[in-house]
Amino acid sequence: MCWIEMNTHPARTLAAMFALVLAFMWIGGGQQAKEVAMKISSPDFADGGNIPVRFTCDGKDVNPALTISGVPAGAKSLALIVDDPDAPRGTWTHWLMWNLRPDLKEIAMNSVPAEAVQGVNDFPANKYGGPCPPSGTHRYYFKLYALDTALELPASSNRKAVDQALRGHIVAEAQWMGRYARSR
Repeated sequence: MCWIEMNTHPARTLAAMFALVLAFMWIGGGQQAKEVAMKISSPDFADGGNIPVRFTCDGKDVNPALTISGVPAGAKSLALIVDDPDAPRGTWTHWLMWNLRPDLKEIAMNSVPAEAVQGVNDFPANKYGGPCPPSGTHRYYFKLYALDTALELPASSNRKAVDQALRGHIVAEAQWMGRYARSR
């Protein structure tokens, strides 16, 4: 026999059934598919950790490997900006890259995905420019943006142009931060 007696008041029966449905939804809620937040990381250094010398101006000055996950299904492209907000004259851009495929899972060390466009960083050059702080420890942010469009920008574009093109098109973002101080 059902634990809800059929001869009870209809309002009580309805309330009990509603409570039962809520209980099943609560129990099963953990089994529903949840959208995973977009992430960027590096196997070469921990988030907030020290960036190895090989990725800096004191080493080989090559980009670290980056891993990407959780890009929203509707994204049309990705953009990557690496910058140093601790630079003496304000934020210094080390790498600008856009029109990366939204299904990209990895950027290998010392490489640029074939479809990517690299813009002009603050060195100025169309490439990765590794950490090279004049003094002290600086923070370097690897910022990934999922966009609802591909960017129509030439490779001669700088940070200001990229920031302007990103406005209104970011559907998700993620970041990974590393630190670097030059040994003297």
